[in-house]
Amino acid sequence: MAVDAWYLENLVCPRDHGRLVAEQDGLCCLVCRGTYPVVAGIPVMLRDDVEQTIGVAQASIRCAHGQRTDMRAPDLYLETLGVNDEEKTLAASLSGTSAIDPVVSVLIGATSGNMYRRLIGSLDRYPIPALRLEPGSGKRFLDIGCNWGRWSIAATRLGYQAVGIDPSLGAILAARRVSTGLGIDIKYVVADGRYLPFGGGCFDVVFSYSVLQHFSKNDVAICLREVSRLLKIKGYCFIQLANAFGIRSFYHQLKRGFQEPKGFDVRYWSPRCIQRTCNALIGKTTLAVDGYFGLGIQESDWALMPGYYKAVIALSETLRRISTVFVPLVYGADSLYAKAIKIGDGDERLP
Repeated sequence: MAVDAWYLENLVCPRDHGRLVAEQDGLCCLVCRGTYPVVAGIPVMLRDDVEQTIGVAQASIRCAHGQRTDMRAPDLYLETLGVNDEEKTLAASLSGTSAIDPVVSVLIGATSGNMYRRLIGSLDRYPIPALRLEPGSGKRFLDIGCNWGRWSIAATRLGYQAVGIDPSLGAILAARRVSTGLGIDIKYVVADGRYLPFGGGCFDVVFSYSVLQHFSKNDVAICLREVSRLLKIKGYCFIQLANAFGIRSFYHQLKRGFQEPKGFDVRYWSPRCIQRTCNALIGKTTLAVDGYFGLGIQESDWALMPGYYKAVIALSETLRRISTVFVPLVYGADSLYAKAIKIGDGDERLP
């Protein structure tokens, strides 16, 4: 399988950051001799010597090595999708029958939140969110946990050179199909946010949405150290996390009896903890509101929602705008963004 030259120029081994060369079936590290398969032109840069954060990563590793278990729609790699079997069956049945990619049709609920579950199998357009960043002007943008690529597409439309990674091979292949169909050039890699296969100081912006909130706090720390390694000096990350003090967040914590989260459960962070952690591992950190009354609520998807959800979106967006001038409102949001700027020598961190 031929490998796009971009990957050979930009990827490194996720184990030791060694240089990679193309071999017959994939990429090989010149330092540790570790090998990484390439599937349909997509490098699968997952480490097989560490515990995975999510089951689809292990499934992606198996599939990349030819160990397939679901051949209902071979090109979709259904076994690597984070949905139930009924939804995988639906994806297989939709293959080739709609302008909307069948994988996106079933992943919409898992990637965008509970408000979107009613749209599973019935999407008539791709819900591309509004990215609250300044125009990119050619800057390099990494999307950690990009899934089917909605935020990577949003970044490209703002002028960034976007790269998306995700541990799901099926989602990454869908992301490439979607962006190609839209005439957008985005590079995608199957990879783990804790072991990023890129050289140091190569990105201006690192973004992640609805991903790190599922990591243990130890794994978040590992990921943020990697983010710091990848960022240029004065570059920044823009990371979404769930706020422990949000109304809906508090309800969900109460519902599970404030027990320690397991597996891929959402982890809730206090604003102070978010700011302290990002400041310590990356640099000067400020918080901003993503939304209220839940996770994943996007004003850009207003037209897709019924009346009740439109009211939720409208109220959430009103409070978000007020929070930009009345800062205490930030601390009651359910979903927060942390913007952390990588410091250089002589710069000061927040206390």
